[in-house]
Amino acid sequence: MFRNRIPNLCARQALARRRFQACDAAHATRSLTLARLPSRRANQTQSRSIQTHTSSFEPLRPPSPASLGKPQAAREYKRSRKWGRRLLVWSAALGALYVIDRQAFASGVGRSLRTFGTGLFVALDYKLNFRAEPVLGGSIEDLHLRSAERLFDLLRANGGLYLKIGQAIAMQSALLPPEFQKMFARMFDDAPQDAWADVERVIRQDFGGRGVEEVFGVSFAGEQGKGLMERRARASASVAQVHWARLPDGREVAIKLQKPEIAKQVGWDLWAFKVVMKTYSWWFDLPLYSIVPFITERLMLETDFESEARNSVVMRDLVNSEPSLKGRVYVPVVYPEFTTKRVLVTEWIEGVRLWDKGATGGRWLGGSGNGSPGVHGAQLQFTQADWENARRELRENPLKEKLKPERDTWKGRNGKGGLGLSSKEVMTTMVDLFSAQIFKWGVVHCDPHPGNIFIRRLPSGKAELVLIDHGLYVYMSPKFRHQYALFWKSLMTFDNKMINEVTEQWGIKAPDLFASATLMRPYEGGDRSTRGHIINLGSEENKRKTQAQRHFEAQQRMKQGIREILADEDKWPQELIFIGRNMRIVQGNNQFMGSPINRVKIMGNWASRSLFQDPNLPLRERMANAWRHLLFKTVLFATDVAFYTFKVRQWLGWGGGMEDEVEARMRDMAKDFGVELQHEVFEG
Repeated sequence: MFRNRIPNLCARQALARRRFQACDAAHATRSLTLARLPSRRANQTQSRSIQTHTSSFEPLRPPSPASLGKPQAAREYKRSRKWGRRLLVWSAALGALYVIDRQAFASGVGRSLRTFGTGLFVALDYKLNFRAEPVLGGSIEDLHLRSAERLFDLLRANGGLYLKIGQAIAMQSALLPPEFQKMFARMFDDAPQDAWADVERVIRQDFGGRGVEEVFGVSFAGEQGKGLMERRARASASVAQVHWARLPDGREVAIKLQKPEIAKQVGWDLWAFKVVMKTYSWWFDLPLYSIVPFITERLMLETDFESEARNSVVMRDLVNSEPSLKGRVYVPVVYPEFTTKRVLVTEWIEGVRLWDKGATGGRWLGGSGNGSPGVHGAQLQFTQADWENARRELRENPLKEKLKPERDTWKGRNGKGGLGLSSKEVMTTMVDLFSAQIFKWGVVHCDPHPGNIFIRRLPSGKAELVLIDHGLYVYMSPKFRHQYALFWKSLMTFDNKMINEVTEQWGIKAPDLFASATLMRPYEGGDRSTRGHIINLGSEENKRKTQAQRHFEAQQRMKQGIREILADEDKWPQELIFIGRNMRIVQGNNQFMGSPINRVKIMGNWASRSLFQDPNLPLRERMANAWRHLLFKTVLFATDVAFYTFKVRQWLGWGGGMEDEVEARMRDMAKDFGVELQHEVFEG
């Protein structure tokens, strides 16, 4: 057994010897290879080999400076550092400008830049794609739609005076493409109201540092002997918001407070509006800029509440001096002791808005011989129970309290009652009022939309119309008022010679088109020379064109029609813009109420009557006009025949009223000029 193990031991020793020899050979080969490398690495490797194979231990040593070679400079990123510094400087500068603009100008600069950007984008889009075959594809309708969306978003984002401009566009949207009409109909939504802290700041700034409680004598704790004021606005518009208050002497008032940012923004906003309109007038070759300064002046006055107070006082005096309107129309009292450029305090009005046809015409449940609360300026009742409810609201709902009593007992227990008034009486009063403004006084309220008109019931059962919001007014010169009355009467008698004379003095080269725009219906008495010159619908060449080509040419005809009406910018009476707005809204109100009256006849009668009642005319001319007025009555009788014919058809269900028929014919005429008339401005 021992003998068998000896050969195995010898074999293992031989194997170990061969492995050791192989290891030495490998180390020798590696040393030879490293010797061919740079001296630094070879020395390091050799040192390691010596340490590995020598019997004595030597620790690792750091390399000497000489063995490291020549030092190299660190890499510098000069261009990146330069642009980084520039980015930091520009960011700081832009941030500082943003803060300054936001604090000093209420973002006026930023809003103007947003306006220029959007305006330029829309202009380029129209320049490229307003043609029968748009460059970027789609159709002209698609172009109108995306442009309307961009402008609507711009006006809503900027807010303030931009909303007022948008509402002015909306009131004239019947002259715009349908895509604009549908989009801008939403401009009448209530604007968000400012916080109570902003209200207090406006009061302190305008009343020498005095607070709300001190200025109006109110208490927000319901203290005895003091008044009350709601800190939540009852209504909020683009420029101002309205709060209800009860003064210590028992007067209930509407406190109209301008939003604090408006004063800082108005200058920038109107400047941006001028720049955009100037650019558009030049780019699209339309004579529009000449009327812009007049429009901006009116809008600037609308933000001056002292001017609004003066307008209100003037209109109140004119109404009370007119026997045919006194007792039928009421203008709220203005309290000058509380009025500044940004604060307007007037009598609080309890009534029904014109757009609430159900409440206006519903059955009267308020008792015989009674009228609506506050008629003829009567003081509104405020009982002890109302005081207790107010104090409870102040405790339970601070900053959101509702302190004003509802005063709607005339609606009955089920709340379905109304004022029991006929729409004919209401609209007759309205048309009489605005006809007197235009033809007799020359002082015109240019914003008579349904939200600015309240209806109340007198104890006699008659209607009382209350007119509020007197910010936007136009004062006509006696000469222009006389010309306009003469022009309107000539439209009724088809006196084309006089129409041409008046329109020529106004620099208008399209009398028939302007006559149709004035009447809000196609004018049948002219020779249609302008329309025939611009439109050639029946030609064989026109019939061979595609629908897109015909639609594009219709839009071009509308552009030419504007040029014809605004031919001489120096002669064109700028007041016509706002007078046309007034008449357009009154026509829309009449149609909204179901066309209960012959609007054209009433306005024509006021126009003819003003010509012989005008004290500025010589007596002989007034007498001649009085005789012509008697003859004019026969013409008005003919309009009555047409009116009642349409009324009978309406009762029988065979069609609409006279305003509906007029609008249908106006639509057909407008289509020839590429205009889609849609008068549903007040719905919704």
